[in-house]
Amino acid sequence: MSIFSKLSFKDQAFKLREQAVLDATTKLLASKGFDLMTMDDVAGEAGISKPSLYKHFKSKEELATEVMIRLLDGALAFLEAQDGALSAKSRLAGLLEWALRVRLEGGLPFLPSSSPQVREMLTKSLRYVSRVYKLHKLLTGIVDAAKEAGELRADLPTDVLLYAYYSRTCDPAVDYMQLYGRYSTEQIVAHMLAMVFDGMAGSGSTDNH
Repeated sequence: MSIFSKLSFKDQAFKLREQAVLDATTKLLASKGFDLMTMDDVAGEAGISKPSLYKHFKSKEELATEVMIRLLDGALAFLEAQDGALSAKSRLAGLLEWALRVRLEGGLPFLPSSSPQVREMLTKSLRYVSRVYKLHKLLTGIVDAAKEAGELRADLPTDVLLYAYYSRTCDPAVDYMQLYGRYSTEQIVAHMLAMVFDGMAGSGSTDNH
């Protein structure tokens, strides 16, 4: 019993340290980017020795991949926990709000959109690709449901709506509002959701272009 307890504690400590390493990696990816980040940087940010870091992850490629997998797991978990009574549009708005808040807290690095090298690296990970496919499939169903309910434009292809939706998570407007507009997190989230789902045109606009 005593040996089992010690092993269980070690396993728990190992996992906690692993999460701390991923937190440090996320912060560095957001601030320095993948190309400039080093294993020394990660060890220093996480407050552990480099040999200890290598017990968890063998390379910065593995680290970056695990960060993205953790992010996708978070998105999937958020969708699965949503109230089944919510409308499709509300589900999309809820997930986007979650993603924006994660980003504003420094937890959403734009790896796939920022580097062809990183995209190639990530597509070699079956664990990453399987999660991307699962999330995309879920969101495709939600967007289709929103179109059928008249909550989203039915004249636009589903993939166009999805790509526009995905792009909002890395929209530079968020940075501009935070750095130059001095808006609070709550205001930025509210403004971004309004822009995505209500658009820029006023009620009196008649120009379709």
